[in-house]
Amino acid sequence: MTQNPDAYLLYEYMEKIPYTVRIKVKLNEKIDGKLLYEAAQEAASRLPYFSVKVELDKEENYTIVHNDAPITVCPEDETKRLVLGSEKVNRHLFAITYRDDTAWFSFSHSVTGGFGAMFWVKTTLYAYLTKKHGHFEPPEDIKLPGTPVDPEELSLPDADSLPDDKPVTRYNGGNTNIGIVRMLKYLINPFAKDNYYYQLVIPADKFMEYARNIDGTPNTVLSALFFKSNVDYFKEKKDTHLSVRIADDYRNDIGADRSYRDFVRLLHIKYDWNLRNDPVEKLSMRARGAIIGQSQPELSYERYKNLVKVHKGIDEQPTLKEKKKFASKNSTFRNDIRDTFTISYTKPTDWGEMNNFIEEFYIITDGDLMMEVIALKDKFCIAVQLINKDRTPFEHLCKLLDDEKIPYEASEQKKRLLPRIELPK
Repeated sequence: MTQNPDAYLLYEYMEKIPYTVRIKVKLNEKIDGKLLYEAAQEAASRLPYFSVKVELDKEENYTIVHNDAPITVCPEDETKRLVLGSEKVNRHLFAITYRDDTAWFSFSHSVTGGFGAMFWVKTTLYAYLTKKHGHFEPPEDIKLPGTPVDPEELSLPDADSLPDDKPVTRYNGGNTNIGIVRMLKYLINPFAKDNYYYQLVIPADKFMEYARNIDGTPNTVLSALFFKSNVDYFKEKKDTHLSVRIADDYRNDIGADRSYRDFVRLLHIKYDWNLRNDPVEKLSMRARGAIIGQSQPELSYERYKNLVKVHKGIDEQPTLKEKKKFASKNSTFRNDIRDTFTISYTKPTDWGEMNNFIEEFYIITDGDLMMEVIALKDKFCIAVQLINKDRTPFEHLCKLLDDEKIPYEASEQKKRLLPRIELPK
């Protein structure tokens, strides 16, 4: 038996499907590599569930075991990808690179998602900044080196203890235009090209004022903006529609409020072609209604129960090859309803006085026509992710921001360089 649930997503990993994440943090000063290395080791001592490596047992299960080797901290090389799990990073599934004023925190999505990764980034940055600038008050929710691990951090609900109630309604998808040519080119090999993203910075006060004026939220406004700006980028086809998916963290529904593990399901907003000329306010209201209708705890129970069922199915397979085949065929991620656009909004994090040092913050992931959104104290930092060099969808989005008089700063095209993973065979 695999035993540690952090290992199960690894069975789905292939060279063509990264399942890795990069968090990019720009500070307002040049980074001291020596101090960052020291800080990374202190943070690792407080987060033992991230100081791990993967082994293959005699029953051909991936197992997660403790890794005493130092966390790798090295200069960023934009010509090479990291290979997590390799000897070059001491077999860790986490590693840090840096250049000038920016650090990249790279990790395997199997172990954690954005919520848990913030434990790692926050603890490391706090340890680094206090080494460089002296002590200052830490945020309340930080995992300070030297403090014990709270059992709630390791929380893993018992699926059988959750209710079996059925949801009142369920989104049934339909014929969504997903830009099949774009999608197929990407699925054939996302590493064939570098894949790209753009950084978009929007002042928080202006964005939230705009959202309040149309009775919207960051998720509903961004959903409406993404659809309206790019509806004409796609060729209209009869009996189809466009849709937006929104990543929804459901840990609170299943009683895993403070767990480092990843608990995400998707909410879907359907937009018919004839809504292309509707104002952002109306499109945002449509998104809000869809979110309310799908925010049922019963859907969260169902998601988690299905996840546990898949994990048990993987354990029942006799060989690594069969485990991988079963995991791929029954993947909760790959079997999710497909949508045209994706929004992943990480709700505001308490950085305390670290806000004085953090200039920008981005999450870089696998995905096309996707916004990864981070809310800092004074700005929204958005990574707009595209699979090729065609920046037209990004330009359309910026044009709509201009039309709606929402101020922003936009970057040039940037490479994602998501890491690969090396696993035992």
